[in-house]
Amino acid sequence: MIGYCGLTCHTCPIYVATREEDDEKRRRMRAEIAEQIMKLYGQECKPEDVTDCDGCRTESERLYSGCKKCLIRECAGNKGIENCAHCSEYPCKTLEKHFADYPEDGKLARERLDQIRNKL
Repeated sequence: MIGYCGLTCHTCPIYVATREEDDEKRRRMRAEIAEQIMKLYGQECKPEDVTDCDGCRTESERLYSGCKKCLIRECAGNKGIENCAHCSEYPCKTLEKHFADYPEDGKLARERLDQIRNKL
């Protein structure tokens, strides 16, 4: 599943942890994710803050808190588009900032969206 911003939700550690059936393993995964969030993004995060998530385009209530606050998700959802490649303003300043803030993932996300846009 490709998120609005071009990231792949099914490879996100939070998405993967949501699908883990072993409770102890899921607990350990969430602890590791919380540590990574603190280390990489400087955000205070506890394992219990890492909630279930079915991907940013989900219709369910299971959505990670960071995704709930995502401006890209909000914008694309309000426009009713599949992802940002379908937007007439692509790439906007918000998306460019997202790519810059997460250089490694952002590069791959941009490439995905560019490929989609080229096929439209």
